[in-house]
Amino acid sequence: QVQLVESGGGLVQAGGSLRLSCARSGRTLSTYAMGWFRQAPGKEREFVAAVSWSGTNSVYADSVKGRFTISRDNSKNTVFLQMNSLKPEDTALYYCAARMVLASTQIPSGYDYWGQGTQVTVSS
Repeated sequence: QVQLVESGGGLVQAGGSLRLSCARSGRTLSTYAMGWFRQAPGKEREFVAAVSWSGTNSVYADSVKGRFTISRDNSKNTVFLQMNSLKPEDTALYYCAARMVLASTQIPSGYDYWGQGTQVTVSS
């Protein structure tokens, strides 16, 4: 069994920064891509960013390009999301997800494991 646990969320003023972390535990995974998604109340789950196993290939939603950076430390089984220049519209529950292949995808159904989310609230 694989478990993903997000942390680092909180309340921040617009223009501020947060770093989210997602730690994996349980069954060891060989190679896997990781992604971040977010969901606001009444909205569909939205792709934010994803990174390949190597950590060298990453993709971002247009809404966060230039502000967010995804990275990973495979030796520590952790993926990060550095969020800068936060805006009120970034407010959501942020989820990390693992995909059991090298390459990432922007489609939620392409991921096999999900964390329970960490809340990010950005005040104006």
